[in-house]
Amino acid sequence: MAHSLSAKKRLRQNAKKRVINRSRKSRIKTQVKHFETALAGGDAQAASEQYQQVARKLDKTAAAGTMHKRTAARKKSRLAKKLNALKAGKK
Repeated sequence: MAHSLSAKKRLRQNAKKRVINRSRKSRIKTQVKHFETALAGGDAQAASEQYQQVARKLDKTAAAGTMHKRTAARKKSRLAKKLNALKAGKK
């Protein structure tokens, strides 16, 4: 248990940031699920729109420090690969 005032304050700050970070990560997971649903449906246009939204959320989350920028880039790359495979299959 924290005894000093600064340690108690740090506990309060960590609790607030934990809630915010979990919320951001949850929003990303939800957005990815929407993207994967569009992919499974085979609609390249809808999947492309969903991908743009996922990429935007990933970039914002990385900029806020919740996620490392390379982690966000890796996730975007993997999703783009799936989208490109769908588009290639459509042609």
